[in-house]
Amino acid sequence: MRTFVLLLCAGLAFPAGAQTLEKIRKTGVIKLGYIDSAPPFSFVSENGGPQGYSVDLCKAAADGIGGQLNLPNLKVQWVKLTVENRISAVQRKQVDLECSTTTRTLGRQRRVDFSLITFVDGGSVLAKLDSGVRRLADLAGKRIAVLRGTTTELALREALGRAQVVAELVLVKNRDEGLELLRGGQVAGLASDRTTLVGIAVQRASGDAFRLLDEDFSIEQYALVLPRGDPDYRLAVDRVLARLYRSGEIRRVYDRWLGPLGPPSTLLSATYFIQGLAD
Repeated sequence: MRTFVLLLCAGLAFPAGAQTLEKIRKTGVIKLGYIDSAPPFSFVSENGGPQGYSVDLCKAAADGIGGQLNLPNLKVQWVKLTVENRISAVQRKQVDLECSTTTRTLGRQRRVDFSLITFVDGGSVLAKLDSGVRRLADLAGKRIAVLRGTTTELALREALGRAQVVAELVLVKNRDEGLELLRGGQVAGLASDRTTLVGIAVQRASGDAFRLLDEDFSIEQYALVLPRGDPDYRLAVDRVLARLYRSGEIRRVYDRWLGPLGPPSTLLSATYFIQGLAD
């Protein structure tokens, strides 16, 4: 009976969700999730491997966790996800960390946890250059493609409502699908995060001329997604990110993937600076 009580107390002291680091230690593997359609944050190279700004941050996190656990040969297993299943994949422990363009929200924190903020962006709409679309009001009576179930969908609906603009939202599975609808004239705009829209236009819209709205309709704070209720694991990830911000190494990652778009914005620079927490 005494042994049972001691075991029960031990179980209460170590919640079921707080086992990620121990699992990684025992298996020697960390599972990282990525999306293949969110350049320059998360997409695939010519050889099919994941790459991008968020992917590099996850690689740094894996290296840092390997060092913290004294596992110099920690193996990284990449798991391809979609916009629809990225949150549930973390919640179900199919991946240990999700590395794309997921916006940190209070609603999502009921299901998963988040790292320090990794990027700050804004919601915008990509339209053809000759379409005359400059503001949300110019999309009145038109169709707008947007990724189903994203914070962008909700923010766009709210922004249209505030501006008293009536437009039809066409829900798509990924940005590539939305871009094809835009190129074919089936929608007047593709809504998503500004930087991601620039990335997909540059990478996959050769020969077409596009522009973005003059103003963003939302602010999006990206973060890496990890299991809820595991503070030790979150601390291990945040320790790596804080070091990158504190040392200035984050600028190397930024320049590699986002340098052609110009230097970090004042808001993003402040985000890095404020989160450069002492170890």
